[in-house]
Amino acid sequence: MSDFTRRTFLAASAAGATAFAAAAKPALLGGPKVRTQAWPKWPVFDKLEETKLLDTLRGGQWFRGSGKVVSGFESAYASLTGAKACLATANGTSALLTSLNAMGVGAGDEVIVPPYTFVATVNVVLAVNAVPVFVDTDIETFQIDPKKIEAAITDRTAAILPVHLGGSAADMDAILAIARKRKIPVLEDACQAHLGEWKNRKLGTWGEAGCFSFQASKNLNSGEGGAIVTNDEDFAEKCYAFHNNSRGRRNTGYDFSYVARGLNLRMTEFQATLLLAQMTRLEEQSTRRDQNGAYLTSLLKEIPGIRPARMYDGCTRNAYHLYMFRYDKEQFAGLPRAKFLQAMNAEGIPSSGGYSPLNKEPFLKNTLESKAYQKIYSKGYIAKWQERNQCPMNDRLCEEAVWFTQNMLIGGRSDMEQIAEAVRKIQAHAAELARA
Repeated sequence: MSDFTRRTFLAASAAGATAFAAAAKPALLGGPKVRTQAWPKWPVFDKLEETKLLDTLRGGQWFRGSGKVVSGFESAYASLTGAKACLATANGTSALLTSLNAMGVGAGDEVIVPPYTFVATVNVVLAVNAVPVFVDTDIETFQIDPKKIEAAITDRTAAILPVHLGGSAADMDAILAIARKRKIPVLEDACQAHLGEWKNRKLGTWGEAGCFSFQASKNLNSGEGGAIVTNDEDFAEKCYAFHNNSRGRRNTGYDFSYVARGLNLRMTEFQATLLLAQMTRLEEQSTRRDQNGAYLTSLLKEIPGIRPARMYDGCTRNAYHLYMFRYDKEQFAGLPRAKFLQAMNAEGIPSSGGYSPLNKEPFLKNTLESKAYQKIYSKGYIAKWQERNQCPMNDRLCEEAVWFTQNMLIGGRSDMEQIAEAVRKIQAHAAELARA
């Protein structure tokens, strides 16, 4: 099909869909729902998980010190990502915490973070008594704005912690160029980015280390769980000792000698068993999400006022843990986003507004003004922190963002068409919905 023919076909299809939407009354106003069937369930599992979990149960070796399943998962995940080493942890938060400790980040340091992320990205910085420094969001991509990173660097900056939000890639070329120039390590928060890629290389393998989460909502799921991947085997050994209550790999049984400070952040054999089974479906599910995400974008970008998150050119694969777009209420007769979300949910399309501005959370100011932090940082430093951390583009994004979850992208193309149909239907009746 030629480009002209394809454009003509899409335009005709969109026109027909718009006409149909105009005729259909929104579900929020008493009309029929666009979708009545259930969305794909998550997690997906079958007899494989049941059999493997029973094998682990009956084997009687339930923690990594006695069993071999965790180490088997680590080898498999290192191979999957192309990293030299992988360390499994209790969750994604502990993977980030372990990595920061291995990097030597601590009291008196600053870590550059995005304001549009889950709170764990910031909590781990506070957990090592460092200070998060927020760099504003690139509103088109929802990722940290690399053009604003260098201005945020000071002599206290100990790490740059970009987040591959939603499974799309942060601009790793720009971030790594700044990091090399300023000699600052990069820790990738890839907790939402399983099998995501930058220039055909897996996310998490570009910086000094990358961290993943296997929490229940994630694309690779064991209820809770995490992993660190790295190409630096010495770094991996530091991580191992920290996550293993100060004991290195050579410490076994009743050898109570210690090599460094640490915590117990180990993964269990049961989590690893689930992950190895779940990994058998990961590639197929990831391919389907990637294809459906691209198709949904092709549909939504034709609707005025809907702006799908743009991927950087170097992002060769989006993991689509989230499908994200910006909503412009002016193209919907001034219909507030909250009412738009309510209308979408009424049509059978689960939708949310995503994150609030993390840099404005009261607990951050309370932490910095705490007795412990005031022993480390001067009152003048703490007073200037809030002024340094204004993120106006992120404030705007938090008012415009709309999310769909990853399980909505593992169905068929017709599911994506229903999402677009619901948006068109709401737009056609936006003025009525605004008055209701």
